[in-house]
Amino acid sequence: MRTSAPPRAYNMTMTVPREDLAAGLAARRELGPDYDAAFADVIAARIEEQLAARTSASAEFRPAPLPRAPRPLRDHSLTLILVSLVASIPLTAISGYAAGSAGVFLVWLALVALNVTYMHRPRRD
Repeated sequence: MRTSAPPRAYNMTMTVPREDLAAGLAARRELGPDYDAAFADVIAARIEEQLAARTSASAEFRPAPLPRAPRPLRDHSLTLILVSLVASIPLTAISGYAAGSAGVFLVWLALVALNVTYMHRPRRD
């Protein structure tokens, strides 16, 4: 392991330097097959060091989550008005046929009460 060189700044694309691998392979050839297990252990340790450095570096520099943009308030008042108008046509016809003008009055009173109640509801800001 090198101790004279200053430590490198780790990033997500850093790999084991080629010169280190080349030197390790040359040393393996000189030592012969008796040291293959030791050579494999050294290479595995270097790879594990690189992975640990990447993991710690990515954990240190994790950006803070962005704040959520406030959701626009959805106002369904136009939808309610349109649905009320569309529903009022058959309700008026049915109530006029079944109960006369009193039925028509009650249907329209209920539709007005529904719309006014919706318009004056407490809003979440």
